[in-house]
Order: sequence, then C-alpha cells, then structure tokens
Amino acid sequence: MNGDHVPVLLAEVLELLAPQPGERILDGTVGGGGHARALLERASPGGRLIGLDRDAWALERAAGVLPVNDPERCVLRQANYAEFARVLDELGVDRVDVALLDLGVSSFQLDQAERGFSFQQDGPLDMRMDRSEGPTAADLVNELSAEELADIFYRYGEERFSRRIAARIVEARSREPITRTEQLARLVLAARPGKARGTWQRIHPATRVFQSLRIYLNRELESLETFCRTIAGRLSPGGRLGIISFHSLEDRIVKQSFRQQADEGVFERVTGKPVVATDEESRRNVRSRSAKLRVVRRKAQ
Repeated sequence: MNGDHVPVLLAEVLELLAPQPGERILDGTVGGGGHARALLERASPGGRLIGLDRDAWALERAAGVLPVNDPERCVLRQANYAEFARVLDELGVDRVDVALLDLGVSSFQLDQAERGFSFQQDGPLDMRMDRSEGPTAADLVNELSAEELADIFYRYGEERFSRRIAARIVEARSREPITRTEQLARLVLAARPGKARGTWQRIHPATRVFQSLRIYLNRELESLETFCRTIAGRLSPGGRLGIISFHSLEDRIVKQSFRQQADEGVFERVTGKPVVATDEESRRNVRSRSAKLRVVRRKAQ
C-alpha cells in the first residue's frame, strides 16, 4: 500500500461491502487511498470511485495510488464527508452503490509532527484536518475558559480529571502561551493527582485530552451525525454502507443511527455486533486494535 499506510479491516471491508463491476463507490475519508484502491479494483471494469478528504495532503497521497488521470474511474475532492451530497450533485451523480467511512486520524498524519495530532513528537499545537481554515488547538487552549476546556475534555475525551487539567492549563498560559504538543502533554501529566500519575501503562494520560481537542476542533461528531442522517437518500436500493470507528463516541452514533434507520425500514443490518480485527491483524497493525466496522444495506424502495 501507499508508503507505510495500512488500511484497517481491509479483507472485512471488501467482503461485507462486496463491490461489483460497474458500481459507484463513495469513500468519504479516502486518506492514503488503501481502501479506495481495493474497492475500485473490485468494481472494475466500469466502476467509479468518488473520494473525499478534508486533508489536502492526504489527497495528494491518495492520488499516487488511484487512477486520477481518468475521471470516469476516479475523482478526488477536498471536502468534509458531511458535504458528500454537494459533491455528488456537482458531479451529476444521483446515487452510489457502496459508501465507506474510516474515521479518525491516520498513521501518516500522526507521524507528521508539524500537524500536532500526536505528542509522541514535539510539534506545533495545530490539529486541523483542513489547515486552510479555522482556529488551531493552540487557539482553543489559550483562549477558552477553564469551564469550556473542562467540558471539551470530559464530553469528547471522557477525561475524569478534566477540571484539574483545565485549571492547570489556564494557570500555565498566564505565564506563557501553550503552543507545542509536548508542552500540553506535560501539563496534562502534571495536573493528574499524585497517586494517578504513575498508574497509566498502555494509554498515555494526555491521549484523551488530545483526542477531545481534535474531535471538537474538527467537529467530527457533528459531521458523523450529519452523514449518518443523510447518506441513505443517496444510496441505491441494495447499496452497502460501512463505517469504521475508533472510539466509543463515534461507535455510539453509528450504532444508534443504524438501529433507528433499520427500525424505520430504511436499512437492514449486515453486521449485528461490530466486526473487529483478527489477532493477526492486531499484531501487525496497532491502529486496528480499536477499530470497529458496522455495515448496513439499503432496502429496496
């Protein structure tokens, strides 16, 4: 695959979404193009892929493995997947047969220190998926009140020490602006009660704070809710929809939306419980360990 990009649950995605020759595919988070390339291969001959991503750099990577020189086979657009209907309208596409979202941050985004998604390497506190618009994470931590920050950490990161961490941030920024990922990670660790500082093992204490800032900043849950609410209207009868989530907040939205629309007779569920990575894939690709895939099929109208 593209560089070190490894698409999660690839075999399961191909089996459950089952693209057929000539079908139209929407990949709302095209990323490095791993899922998209495999899906398009299964839809050939005659298939067409429409790939979206908010990250311009991700689209550049995807263009390296997808046939973008043939717009009848593949079109890439920089857009939030919640805006998929606008893109389909611009392309004159009424419905698609397969749709996929692979949520969260990719490994190659995490590895870019200058993007600020991770504290594994020090970098500017940015975290924007689309770097051409909006405030940065640094703007949030330096401008929001302690109450607003605590609410973000608790709501989007389920961080139990949210108030302590927010208070420590506000106190620290009164001396100097918080602009670096390592700087914020140190503050989070220092804000934990003494007895809790050394209790973490697999998950660094700053993980939930970084997650919450990224989700809030990029309006990820709102985008997911919009997509789940509107995609059925642009799926062909019998069309398949798959969403891969990586934490409980995302999975809860997907689960509830699929269940509600199944009860309303819009979808039939292809998966009952979410599909997770095999032990072998979990060993090969650490990112896959938290991945959950849910799939539904559009009922014929």
